[in-house]
Amino acid sequence: MTGTDRNQSDGAHGTPPIRVLLADDHTMLREALRRAMEGAGFTVVGEAADGEEAIRLTVELQPDVVLMDVSMPVLDGVEATRQIHRDYPDVAILMLTMHADADVVARALSAGAVGYMVKDASMNEVVAAVKMAADGDAALSVELANSMLGEVHRLAIAPEPPSGSPAAAGDGVITKREEEVLQLIAEGLSTPEVAATLYISVKTVKNHLASIYAKLDSRDRTQAVVRAVKMGIIRIG
Repeated sequence: MTGTDRNQSDGAHGTPPIRVLLADDHTMLREALRRAMEGAGFTVVGEAADGEEAIRLTVELQPDVVLMDVSMPVLDGVEATRQIHRDYPDVAILMLTMHADADVVARALSAGAVGYMVKDASMNEVVAAVKMAADGDAALSVELANSMLGEVHRLAIAPEPPSGSPAAAGDGVITKREEEVLQLIAEGLSTPEVAATLYISVKTVKNHLASIYAKLDSRDRTQAVVRAVKMGIIRIG
């Protein structure tokens, strides 16, 4: 669908459906994912069987969300994610994996993935994660969220940045409300859950996160949490 078509669809029928690209080398899984996505009202714009094809189809089809397998032939999902995110940062990439490996999760999130789901998650959970990714929210399965908490602990005890760098500024870097938002994010809450907990809108939470990323010189919530822990702004565990 072209941009004009999407605008026309938006005007005539409300918000256009989420456009999803499936990237997995297992045909049966792609078929199951396609049924789930289309059953949820999403549009599956294409399917890729390897990382290089995922990149090519992203360029060609401009999906809203890429559902990306980690282990694929020709080019693995993490590297494909890195290249797509570099050239098309507005495309949300949600990873799929067989195992909750914190190291792989960290590499994928660093490459630009906005979420990470294990393949034994239910299709309803995957559908919900795709919706979250399209809305600009992060998504982690429970197993992976727990793994990432351990990864954050490990990164947070790394050497402190040099005095005078942005991450060494100390008190007063972020506001009290931003601190509350980041603390809840560090505890594993999603953006809607943070909004409900603090009795503010989802849009307000996203605005706070954008401000936090800028102030802590961070690309994403994981990096922001790590830097905030190092600075003593928030605590985890």
